[in-house]
Amino acid sequence: MYAIIESGSKQYKVEPGNIIDVELTGQQKDDKAVFDRVLLAVDGSDVKIGTPYLKSPKVSGTVLDLVKDDKVISFKYKRKTGYHKTKGHRQKYTRIKIDSIS
Repeated sequence: MYAIIESGSKQYKVEPGNIIDVELTGQQKDDKAVFDRVLLAVDGSDVKIGTPYLKSPKVSGTVLDLVKDDKVISFKYKRKTGYHKTKGHRQKYTRIKIDSIS
């Protein structure tokens, strides 16, 4: 059994037991996360497709931790003028373990 959910304008294929990193949801560690924007649910040969979302299935999980991604460096440079500029960015994510699809 698996489902495709939408969170933070991104889509994720999830199965029970998966660990996914989604954009910050405002929840703290050990909170319950419920995703009601389910686009597709597959249980064996039974496939349900939403238009755009399904009403009945819900995907629930547990927030494991709040994590940061690797640092991304942006470097601007113009030759002969002495201009250079460095910026860095680390995206923050919520790590969630998928418990069930019901």
